[in-house]
Amino acid sequence: MISLENYLLSSEERVALESLLARTGGSMSLQDLYRLMDEIWTSCGCDASHYDERKYAQFYGHPIWLLNGIFVEQHAESRGHRVAIAEALRLTGSKTILDFGGGFGTLARLITDLMPESRIDIWDPFPPRHGVEVCKSIPNIQFISSPHDQSYDALTCTDVLEHVHDPLVLLVDMIAKVRLGGTLVIYNCFYPLIQCHLPCTFHFIRTFDKFCSMLGLDVVGKTSDDHATIYKKVYSVVPDWAALRKFEAQSRLSYRMECWRKANSGASSLLYKLELVRASPLYYPEKCLSKLIDVFRRV
Repeated sequence: MISLENYLLSSEERVALESLLARTGGSMSLQDLYRLMDEIWTSCGCDASHYDERKYAQFYGHPIWLLNGIFVEQHAESRGHRVAIAEALRLTGSKTILDFGGGFGTLARLITDLMPESRIDIWDPFPPRHGVEVCKSIPNIQFISSPHDQSYDALTCTDVLEHVHDPLVLLVDMIAKVRLGGTLVIYNCFYPLIQCHLPCTFHFIRTFDKFCSMLGLDVVGKTSDDHATIYKKVYSVVPDWAALRKFEAQSRLSYRMECWRKANSGASSLLYKLELVRASPLYYPEKCLSKLIDVFRRV
């Protein structure tokens, strides 16, 4: 059972949350939460293939995200993931931490319990009122509107990049906020669990660490529960957008063909090549051109 007690809710918010909970029979599983999110995504008219600022703002400002924050605090596995992230940050000894997209404040409060001498800033485009209000009594947590570059010893970001249409732009911005030598703890779910996980991001499930490497990060390891990945900023990189976009196109194509193979496990190599040409008409011409260039270089 999800309890709404001890939360700073307006009468309108409580009514909305009780209505949502009633649609699950009073109790709620993670699957129930996802189902409700999908229904609200559809009712807001959101389209995964096209970003509409008004519709997306309506969806991400919906009380379902307030309920999501409450669920995370009361769902043992979800809370456990946040505890593991807080512990990973404690081990870094960071004094300034940016919680990127952590509007409900759960993770920031867990961090400050372990690191009472550190400052935690929260940036979120749609922070719920409860998250803002409950953090007001904690001096070393503040919500900010525009984090500055090179201002933080560490950054954490969970379940954000799979919701945006151009994750690379946001990733570059996140990395820029962290000082050289700093730590980033990131968890992404590039998987079609719910409709607001955008298919245009799914290819990153295989290549995200490579993009991070191109942007100056090294993988340090995993959090204690093997959930989030810990990175260290070892280089300050001026993004080579031509190289990033080229690799992004390759990543998309590779993922698309991987999905095709799984769906057509008995298909011949000829059918695979035909599908590859359909997916990327210039694939073979560009491959031949690349080989010719290599030959001329060796000559």
